[in-house]
Amino acid sequence: MIRVLLADDQTVVRAGFRALLDLTDDLVVVAEAGEGTEAVELARTTRPDVVLMDIRMPGVDGLEATRRIVAAPDLATVRVLILTTYEADAYVFEALRSGAAGFLLKDVEPDGLREAIRTVAAGRSLLAPAVTRRVIEEFARLKAPQEHARKRLAPLTAREREVLALVGRGLPNEEIGTHLIMSPLTAKTHVSRILAKLGARDRAQLVVIAYETGLVRPGEA
Repeated sequence: MIRVLLADDQTVVRAGFRALLDLTDDLVVVAEAGEGTEAVELARTTRPDVVLMDIRMPGVDGLEATRRIVAAPDLATVRVLILTTYEADAYVFEALRSGAAGFLLKDVEPDGLREAIRTVAAGRSLLAPAVTRRVIEEFARLKAPQEHARKRLAPLTAREREVLALVGRGLPNEEIGTHLIMSPLTAKTHVSRILAKLGARDRAQLVVIAYETGLVRPGEA
């Protein structure tokens, strides 16, 4: 069973998601939170696999709650999936930078929500929706890569930078392997090393880093 924590300040929204997930054999809602501090506390006491986190909540919002969960060593296995009503929500970019595994619009279809939770629970990032790329590109466009950001790439080899650039463009390991003439397993090994060297939580953070450091430019094919 995949254990899910719902964090949203609207009771009716939480009730709708719970009703949907309760009808799914492999998903179970273990707790509900109405604001960020409560979400962090419940994450500690219930240890969910996935937190469905709304960004805009009173008090401690979903962005700060995401930071606290991601930064807590005892919550290393908890994955955060951001929920938002807005395609161009400025905070989505910050949430991905802070370690969220991805995000969904609240009008997602039921099957899409279920698959998103399964994807994130399995340790993968939810980068497929085109809106994710649009948000990242929009906010990367607002700020040119800084020298201190480029220095973050110093630990990487030339090959690892090539792999990171392709991760930033959204390619899975199979396509990275094809592009660089290596096996998918070798590509996966490179990605794992890049994650370790950069101290990144998952591929979602690698995409952000690729844009921030200028390895990938907004609008680049």
